[in-house]
Amino acid sequence: MDKNDLSERLFRFAVDILKMLKTLKGEFEINIISFQLGKSASSSGANYDESQAAVSRADFSNKIAISLLLLPCF
Repeated sequence: MDKNDLSERLFRFAVDILKMLKTLKGEFEINIISFQLGKSASSSGANYDESQAAVSRADFSNKIAISLLLLPCF
């Protein structure tokens, strides 16, 4: 597995979700859910990248745990 494989996959995931969200047309409620899904899809990758700059093992563990908690389960 490539060192940056997860980072690349999380980036592609966020881009794919954002592309899918652009196709949705709907009422106010759909727009709210779409906005939140877009933020969630991109935050996992951002938190993972942040964990790569950790200054200690404890810092890394904390940041990677945040990233894993944000990953959607679908």
